[in-house]
This record gives sequence, C-alpha cells and structure tokens, in this order.
Amino acid sequence: MDQDLTIETNRLYLHTVLPDEYPLLVQNLAHPILWSNRGFTDPLKYFANNPNPIKYRAPRITANPELANYLLRVVVLKSEQIIIASAGFHDGPDINGMIEIGFGVDKAYQGKGYGQELLHGMWGWVVNTPAVNTLRYTVSPDNLISQHIIKKLGFKLVGEQIDEEDGLEEIYEMSSKDYRSAFLGKSS
Repeated sequence: MDQDLTIETNRLYLHTVLPDEYPLLVQNLAHPILWSNRGFTDPLKYFANNPNPIKYRAPRITANPELANYLLRVVVLKSEQIIIASAGFHDGPDINGMIEIGFGVDKAYQGKGYGQELLHGMWGWVVNTPAVNTLRYTVSPDNLISQHIIKKLGFKLVGEQIDEEDGLEEIYEMSSKDYRSAFLGKSS
C-alpha cells in the first residue's frame, strides 16, 4: 500500500488516514499531535465535533492495513491547510465489485460544493480500480441536500434498506463504466 495516496481536486486534498493514526484517533478524536507532521491542522476538531466512522474503521484497519486507502480520508482545504471534511468507503470492494461511500462536511463549510467535489475525487480514483464495478451511495429520504447531489449526478435509485443507526436509507448506484464515461470522458 502506498502510505498516503493523496487525491487532489481543485480545492481539496483527500489524505489517507494511515494505519498508525487510527489508534491515536481512537484514543482522542482531537489528538493534538496527530496531523502535525502531515502539513495541515485541525482547528475545527473535525472528528471530535462531527459524526465519524472511526469506531467502525479502526477494527478493519487493525485486521487489514491494506484497506487504508479505501476506508477513511481527511479532506483538507488547500487554501487554508485545515481539515473540513472526511470521506471514505465503508469497506473495500465486495465480491461483486460494489463499493459504498460515506462522507461528511463540517457545518461551517457546507453549501459550498465541497461535498460534490470530494465525491468526485473519491469516485474518480476508485473507478480505475479493476475490482470496482459499482458505486453505491445510501442516503436518508429526509436528507434533501444529499438527495439533490446524488440525483444531479445521475445515480439511479435501486432500492432501500434499514441502517441500524441511520434508519431508512435509499440506495443509489452507478456502474464504474457509466461514471468514467459521464465524468472522466473515458468510454471503457
């Protein structure tokens, strides 16, 4: 695994949370020295002040550190070098090649297009992974902002599920091939 496979978009860097950083996050979600050697800071105390998947991702990283590039990224605003969001896949691709994404943007930075930009960053990277065939996005029917984003991007509603924590979620999907064609200008 590349240690920090950083994804870059116009305004953002999406840095991999490295396997040795998970224990520090589990110990303290606003660990004061966690990002000091990475060139960015966390004045918003992003993980401490926003819902996050650390408790779900940490055991997976302990079991398989090779999943780090998939599971969690800190989203850093280039202009300020501060963490404003997080994004990651729930796991690596499943046996059918499906991969599901989750993300969050700090309230102070919502409504500025960062959510859509980080989604494109993550999907633009993962659709070039041979094991990935299907992109999945689940969202509450009440989350109108996320509903708007996913429909605008052309993902299709394929079903619904009940999540233990989040309740009813609608399931949206798009094939990797369709994503590459629609957003990356690649037909294969």
